[in-house]
Amino acid sequence: MMFEYKMVQIPPNISVDRKTNPETAAANYLEKIVNSYASQGWEFYRTDTIGVQAAAGCLNAGQQNGPEAYCVISFRKQK
Repeated sequence: MMFEYKMVQIPPNISVDRKTNPETAAANYLEKIVNSYASQGWEFYRTDTIGVQAAAGCLNAGQQNGPEAYCVISFRKQK
């Protein structure tokens, strides 16, 4: 069985207002994204955190930037 994959980057932190239940905010946010892609034929596959080490720019010469974590949701569908 052959699949094609789609990766969607999401923010590592989700901001919520005081009226929103913070205990379910992340799940609700992810559910909305997953259902949106499911309606386009994509099946939820997994979530991952990926570390990225960015090189320092010209204004930060000689300084090392620390690794940053990015969150990615993976989807798949049959070819």
